[in-house]
Amino acid sequence: MFAGIEEVDWASMEHAYGPADDVPALLRGLASPDPAEREGALDGMYGAVHHQGDVYACTLACIPFLFELVADPAVPDRGDIVELLTSIGGIDLGEDDEEEIDEDEAEGAANYAMAAAAVSAGAGVFFPLMADPDQGLRLSSPLALATLHDDPARVLALLRERLAVEADEEVRLALVEAAGRLALRHRPLAGPVADWLSRLAAEANPPGLRLAALAQLARCAPRSLPGDVVPLVTGLLRQLRTLPDPAGARPCGAEPAKPAAPEAAPVALLGQLRAPAAEESAGRTAPWTADLLRTLHIGLDDRVAERTELLTDQLRSPDPWQRVDAVRMSGGLIGDWRGSYAELVGLVGEQLASPDPKLAEAASHLLEGLFGLAAPAADALAARVAADPGAWVREWAGGRPTLGSAVKALARLGDARALPALAAALDRPDVPYDVGPGIGFLGEAARPLAGALRSRLGEVALDEQAYDRAGPLLTGLTALRVGEAAPEVLRVLRGTEAFRGEWLRTAALRALASFGPAAGCAVPELRALVRHTGTTESVEAAEALWAVEGDAGAVLPVLVEGLATRNVYVARAAAGALGRLGGRAAATAPGLRALLRHEELWLRVDAAIALWEVSGRAGESVPVLLAAWEQNRHVRVRVAECLARMGPADAGSDAAHVLFAELTSVRRHNAMDGGYGSHDTYTDEKLLALCRRALLGNTGKEPT
Repeated sequence: MFAGIEEVDWASMEHAYGPADDVPALLRGLASPDPAEREGALDGMYGAVHHQGDVYACTLACIPFLFELVADPAVPDRGDIVELLTSIGGIDLGEDDEEEIDEDEAEGAANYAMAAAAVSAGAGVFFPLMADPDQGLRLSSPLALATLHDDPARVLALLRERLAVEADEEVRLALVEAAGRLALRHRPLAGPVADWLSRLAAEANPPGLRLAALAQLARCAPRSLPGDVVPLVTGLLRQLRTLPDPAGARPCGAEPAKPAAPEAAPVALLGQLRAPAAEESAGRTAPWTADLLRTLHIGLDDRVAERTELLTDQLRSPDPWQRVDAVRMSGGLIGDWRGSYAELVGLVGEQLASPDPKLAEAASHLLEGLFGLAAPAADALAARVAADPGAWVREWAGGRPTLGSAVKALARLGDARALPALAAALDRPDVPYDVGPGIGFLGEAARPLAGALRSRLGEVALDEQAYDRAGPLLTGLTALRVGEAAPEVLRVLRGTEAFRGEWLRTAALRALASFGPAAGCAVPELRALVRHTGTTESVEAAEALWAVEGDAGAVLPVLVEGLATRNVYVARAAAGALGRLGGRAAATAPGLRALLRHEELWLRVDAAIALWEVSGRAGESVPVLLAAWEQNRHVRVRVAECLARMGPADAGSDAAHVLFAELTSVRRHNAMDGGYGSHDTYTDEKLLALCRRALLGNTGKEPT
């Protein structure tokens, strides 16, 4: 084995972390009899040689040696190596991808193509592994063949043949998954695969196999799903709940049984990542159910009503693991798709009272990200918060504390029952950073906290960590407009060095602006700061000075100079400030108009909004705003806010068409495949409310 490995000039190649001269040791480590050494070698392969899916020259050079390892029966854990080869060779660049590749990416694209060709050329080695006694090989080989082999009809025939004789349930599920993958890669096979999967789902097969067939149907041929897919799936889940518990299974959230002999902790990152999943799977009767349901949900896509019905049934399951899965999947559904979720959210709220900590934690984490949509769970959240003061603040190793999920969710609803938890958080030596935003959502209900905010701000040491300590306090004071705290805020502004505390000084200036005339004591300081023209700080100071004194003449020259700077951030801040001056800044219309053609989209939007605000004429601004709407989905809330303030859009206008199209879209405007932001749902719901207001006029009775 490894003949010729020393003849490869590894040192001339590189991987993600430098010279590739360590690759031979990694390859040999994959064949080690020591499990820890094999784990470390596999970790190195994924972490450096195939880092985040990249293919380097050294990755290509590894392929023949990886095939040698797979073919040698003496090598342990060959299923892991099959998975590695599948990942290296399984990256398909479509025509659209190839058109977008620039010169710098061309070498990487060529490596992907060569890897796919090299691994596909050797993929025949996976055929005999489908019947190998090693379960790991039988688990990994079906997907490898479906992904890599260039004779898909032969692969499909073998998948069907193996399913008829395979006894291991997980391997049977892998065979079905491979069929779905085959149909996606080779569309002419979609029909035969769908027919086979439909028969598997309809016949008297074990419930896991039938569920797997339905999941793959949803993935590769959703139109072939039976019309009663939801009751069919819920029935299968009920059958799965009646299966006998596996040896060592335990209820969700229960402590694992102590092993007879202590096992060594994983030595590599890959093992550390696998360990929690393995531990969780050990407590389940059918641990693969969650993956099958996730695949099913992905395939159902925009069929929101059916997905909601399915999750609602899961949340009523007596099996706490099925409820945990349902809570987690509900987050994906609500985060990506618009719909009617009151009943679903109410059931999630009921999980907060579960004695299983994993289930209750999953529910509170989901509700934290729903903001106003969490209203059906408000009482359950309040009960959870009242019952567990120890969870009001969460500590993090090596990081700053945060509010607990249930407290944050309740505060984001504007529910005053979060007040005791916020007060307790303010009384801590280290105030959680999200206390300020929590106070902002509570609004006037948080007024009793004003004194504590002011007192704590007056105690903050103005050193290198000042922003971490003062930031949450300034955010809270700004939200409540606590004008009597102006002296404490002014102390922060004066005591923070400009070149080291830009964020903190900006937060202080915005707090003073929110106080309005009550911040009169800060006028001399603000007048001094506006003299530093052409900077973000001078613009912020001008806004604060305008809010305190109301003298447009004193701030207009500063804002005009800020608008003319080449610094996009300063120009955006100046445009926003001019817009808030309204007609008093009418003379700046030509400067704003010139920015409507600026290369920076966000500056064009800010200038268009400000131009309407200072001139009162929408004709020039609206086309710019609508063009930006189509170019960048993240600008839509900003645009919709302006359109709503302009008044009801004329029926048949371009603006009305865009607004109506947004309201009738089921997909959230900021939904991301494979990712999400903590405020995405909140932002999208805000967009919908603004679109309604822009279409119908601000009646004060917007639907939520």
